[in-house]
Amino acid sequence: MRVPGTEPRTNSDRALGQAPPDPHAAAGARFPALGPDRPIVPPTFPTTASGGPAPTSGIPTSPAPAGPSRERQPVGQEYAGAGVGVPPAAAPTGRDPAGAGGYPDGPVSAPPDAAGATGPAPRRRRLPVVLAVVLLLVLAGVGVAVVRPGPVAGWLGGEADETQADTAAPEPAPSVVLAGADPNAPEPTPDGVRAALDPLVRAAALGDRVNVSVADVLTGQPLFGQGADDGTVPASVTKLVTAVTVLAARGPGYRIPTRAVAGANPGEVVIVGGGDITLAVDRNGFYPGAARLDDLADQVKRALGGTKPTKVIIDGSLYSGPTLEPAWDEDIPTGGYGSKITALMTDGARRDVAQAKRDHDAGNHAAPRSSEPDLAAGRSFARLLGLPNSAVTRGTAPPAGADATAGAPGGELGKVESPPLVRLVDIMITDSDNILAEALARQVALARNQPASFVGAAAAVDQVAGELGLAADELALADGSGLSRTNRISPSLLTDLITLAGNGDHPELAAIFGGLPVGGWSGTLGDRYGTAATESGAGVVRAKTGTLTGVSAIAGVVTTKEGRLLTFAVLTDRVPADGTDSARAALDRITATLASCGCR
Repeated sequence: MRVPGTEPRTNSDRALGQAPPDPHAAAGARFPALGPDRPIVPPTFPTTASGGPAPTSGIPTSPAPAGPSRERQPVGQEYAGAGVGVPPAAAPTGRDPAGAGGYPDGPVSAPPDAAGATGPAPRRRRLPVVLAVVLLLVLAGVGVAVVRPGPVAGWLGGEADETQADTAAPEPAPSVVLAGADPNAPEPTPDGVRAALDPLVRAAALGDRVNVSVADVLTGQPLFGQGADDGTVPASVTKLVTAVTVLAARGPGYRIPTRAVAGANPGEVVIVGGGDITLAVDRNGFYPGAARLDDLADQVKRALGGTKPTKVIIDGSLYSGPTLEPAWDEDIPTGGYGSKITALMTDGARRDVAQAKRDHDAGNHAAPRSSEPDLAAGRSFARLLGLPNSAVTRGTAPPAGADATAGAPGGELGKVESPPLVRLVDIMITDSDNILAEALARQVALARNQPASFVGAAAAVDQVAGELGLAADELALADGSGLSRTNRISPSLLTDLITLAGNGDHPELAAIFGGLPVGGWSGTLGDRYGTAATESGAGVVRAKTGTLTGVSAIAGVVTTKEGRLLTFAVLTDRVPADGTDSARAALDRITATLASCGCR
């Protein structure tokens, strides 16, 4: 897409897939394992009638749920590049002041009306209402209740205490944190936006390659562009593309299965990984509402009847190719934010789930990960069947005949399923969960008959982006998480993608908004927008951030002072050495200016 102010590219310009010069190469600096880009607030989920959690999905103009504290959420240490090292897993990055009271960036029982609407308006002018209705329809379609979040225990796993729910004092009504958008508000003009942003995008703190796109969500009209169509290293902003493409390819209600089938010999049980990284061993798992191995083991025992299990075979053949993306930094498997990507794992490969939950509650999302996630899961399953670790091996399931019974080779012995994708996407964005992002990218590959590998996922994401009408030639990915420095995304593709998710034409995509951090309030934006130059962005900027050494990015939505909803993407991949904090402040000034300028 060509936007106003974007200069035509020449033959001498860098190709989309070509890596930009690394300003830190001489000093030996490396891109880190995305340590700086850690959201600090865990999503919380209420208990529903079915025992499962409700999601945090919302819309860009939703108020935050009420809780015991309305104070701005503190954000702890963010980490610079690998030149300083990846932080230890125990280093806290912040905490949730809501405590057991709830997560201040989630859904409410009903979305607010658009600010300033005094009477009926044409359907095409009711964007906030469209967003609200679209998301409610999506959630209702997959059987998900839309209620205010409950205690943090709902996020941390385990089952809710029914007596506590009965005796708890009623929560106060939600306080509005995000300003409502007015679909009838005047639209900024390209000239006005350019006059406001031109000086800011030239800030020295951003380096010498700053690519920007700004557009109106209601109309899709481009308002500002600088290098808007140029592929740029996106870091964790990549997760927005992963989210939209998996929702489009699989649908928000899709659940990822984990199956057990009979092996070739009596007593052999094959556990077939389906790519559900949220799978738990028991009720104390890390992810909310996760499928559980103990449930699967119970199904297997019943199906086998009098036959005693003798062996567990792990079938991870659904995935192919390397388990680590070749361009990832070597410390990613040990840095706390990544692991080998296997079709079978439990709790995102976390080795100590109880400690990981405590750390997460304190704001630290890093956790030691298993070096062999599939074997760790298989051994947990074997113990549930009464077998020792020595009874576990890797292999493949025997082919099942058309009339295979539970005891026949290949016959199904049991199956459990993940929460619906609408919930997984919300967690991925809220928590910037790299391993979940890679699993969801592989679901895009499987939905488009591509190999479930890094290469296959990248090809499928590109394909689905094209199906959605996005400029797929401005997208070149090596992974689904943003850990790879070889990823390239153009700012205009991101603003087109956000507009597509927000304009009601694709209701299945609306779930991406619920997990986005809020300026001055939650996640990676919780401690930002607090200065005189940026405070206008507090509460009205909602965005995904991305940070690597030499890279700073932000993409999301902002409500202007006149009530207009805009989308923006600002990506820079030549940030000066040791300039991460200054670059973030410069990005905040750009987005805060969009909130305050009017730009007419």
